[in-house]
Amino acid sequence: MTRAFVETIGFIAGICTTLSFIPQIVKILKTSKTRDISFVMYAVLTMGIFLWMVYGILLGELPLIIANGISFMFCLAILTMKLVYGRR
Repeated sequence: MTRAFVETIGFIAGICTTLSFIPQIVKILKTSKTRDISFVMYAVLTMGIFLWMVYGILLGELPLIIANGISFMFCLAILTMKLVYGRR
């Protein structure tokens, strides 16, 4: 397998996993409800995604860096909304 093929698979996987957060973000923005979202689960997930991003940086792997960088921001947004909307 060529490096380009392997990177393409990495980018496609990154796009799929990163886009999976968008429906949750949209739902929270529409309803302002986060009661059923586990703060601890998202906190651990956010830390894991951040560490995957760091791992990608250390390896110089663009698919890992980009996908996890964007996913990290999405998870952080969900955690922030959990804190903000959870107080209401």
